[in-house]
Amino acid sequence: MSRESENLSYHEQKRLDYLYSNYHYLNEKEQSEYKYLKNKSEGRFQDDPVSAIAEESEASSSRGENESDELPVYPSRSRKDKAKSNKKNREEVTGLPKRKKGRKIRVKRILKWIALFFLLIIGGMVFMFVKGLNSKPTGPDAKPAVVEKFNGKKSRDGVNILILGTDGRIGEKSDETRTDSIMVVNVNNKEGKIKMVSFMRDTLVHIDGVSQQNIPEYDGYYDQKLNTAFTIGEQNNNQGAELVRQMLKDNFDIDIQYYAMVDFKTFATAIDTLFPNGVEMNAQFSTVDGEKVSEVEVPDDLNMKDGVVPQQTIKVGKQRMDGRTLLNYSRFRKDDEGDFGRTRRQQEVMSAIMHQIKDPTKLFTGSEALGKVFAMTSTNVPFSFLLTNGLGLVGSAGKGIERVTIPENGDWVDAYDMYGGQGLLVDFDAYKKKLYQMGLR
Repeated sequence: MSRESENLSYHEQKRLDYLYSNYHYLNEKEQSEYKYLKNKSEGRFQDDPVSAIAEESEASSSRGENESDELPVYPSRSRKDKAKSNKKNREEVTGLPKRKKGRKIRVKRILKWIALFFLLIIGGMVFMFVKGLNSKPTGPDAKPAVVEKFNGKKSRDGVNILILGTDGRIGEKSDETRTDSIMVVNVNNKEGKIKMVSFMRDTLVHIDGVSQQNIPEYDGYYDQKLNTAFTIGEQNNNQGAELVRQMLKDNFDIDIQYYAMVDFKTFATAIDTLFPNGVEMNAQFSTVDGEKVSEVEVPDDLNMKDGVVPQQTIKVGKQRMDGRTLLNYSRFRKDDEGDFGRTRRQQEVMSAIMHQIKDPTKLFTGSEALGKVFAMTSTNVPFSFLLTNGLGLVGSAGKGIERVTIPENGDWVDAYDMYGGQGLLVDFDAYKKKLYQMGLR
């Protein structure tokens, strides 16, 4: 009698099976219990054990049986309670829900360990950042960087950051410096890639209040070089980055939210901290006076002494470069490509840094480098942005880096600035469209 009945609980069914299999050995009380359970399994008592027990007692009395031999009292259950009981009984038989509960506990424990792991990583990054922040250069000429006024505007896709590479040195006044590189880096865009646009410093622009008027040849409009905006802005209460931002907005309609001004010493220190073994580069130069070269002599600005800049030899080909060598390589412009060659090398250097920073160990050395950069660099990029987006930027570098130079080599008209210096007159409308297609504006 192993067929289960929907009118019996799990334990009642088990008891009935047991009594049935041992029926010939049952005493009178057990026989009464068997009859009760059998009748109940057939639906005779409608889950009313009180009536059933009374009925069985009357039957027993008529047979002269001892009234003290009562049947077990089986509590009445609602359908809801019965369903819960049946579910519980199945769980006890199969054990599946218990394993499910065990899995939940294990999953929660694993998630807690993962959360703790990430907290430790973040804590380590913050510690290394503070360490770098407090290890800024010392000396009579060392001064903390001044955060400049910058009216940053959000772009429609991702975050645009203006990177200004200056030729300044520690202790040198900002209005004495110039910009070797003007670059906008776009991150956190919908494509998940890093986009990089370099603006040639000799691009001619119009600066209100500075440009001369009534020059017949160019209608007195585009007569200032783009990098001049930085110097003029620095001379106006340290607003070099802001004036460059305005020029890029006025001429290319590009919105920029953050800026960072990186000088010689800051760049070299950050690279040496982030890459103790150097950055892998494949050094490439154009021809010099029409001749191919296997090596070049480049100015070694960081080792300048008494106004004299020594030379450093950089060979063509694959090699590891420390911060000083990487700086000198990216600034060289004495080959036949001139400023275009320098701009190309600067983009190569930035791309190499972003690709090679994917090493997980850079989470900590990188945080220390950022601390040093923050101590030495004028920037309005908040550390919270780097902390929350740093890992994402590493992933973006793996998807590729889109690079553009404005103007492209040969895509300009030769012109002159108001001082007689040769500049580049470009088609601003065409490059506005190009920047729009890239998603930078």
